[in-house]
Amino acid sequence: MKNKNLILNVSFSGMFLALAYVLPFLTGQIPEIGSRLCPMHIPVLLCGFVCGAPYGLIVGFAAPLLRSLIFGMPHLFPNATAMAFELAAYGLMAGLLYKALPKKKICIYASLVGAMIVGRIVWGVVMFCIMGFNAEKFGLAAFWAGAFVNALPGIITQLILVPMIVILLEKVKIMPNKKK
Repeated sequence: MKNKNLILNVSFSGMFLALAYVLPFLTGQIPEIGSRLCPMHIPVLLCGFVCGAPYGLIVGFAAPLLRSLIFGMPHLFPNATAMAFELAAYGLMAGLLYKALPKKKICIYASLVGAMIVGRIVWGVVMFCIMGFNAEKFGLAAFWAGAFVNALPGIITQLILVPMIVILLEKVKIMPNKKK
């Protein structure tokens, strides 16, 4: 049984990594909207829920960096670098919270919101560090705009899609990370 879960986790995490590459192509044709929908976030969050914290962390960290190196977008510095830490936190926290909390629908939302908050805080801290600890280059207003205001369409999309997909996967019993 353990080998079966390992195979499922590796297979699913590879699929989520591939989705993190492909989804930005669907939204990237309209940059004003595409970046606001945060298309790489959804597969990383799902990876944390489905495969668990370690896989979510790895896929989250790798996805923006590899996509930047392969396709040139997002720009490696500072965007992909900060996103790597943000998405790693998303995947890690989604997996940890989902495993720790009771298996109720409301807890899926709690896990998701918790992961989103931690990830956005991590992004802000990393951006502040990248900008040389300079509040004039990256202060509270820039954090608020980048983490919440500009990302509001993506936040709403994630709050709708991720729980629906997790609930569906639970119903069809395709959740190798699910605590029995």
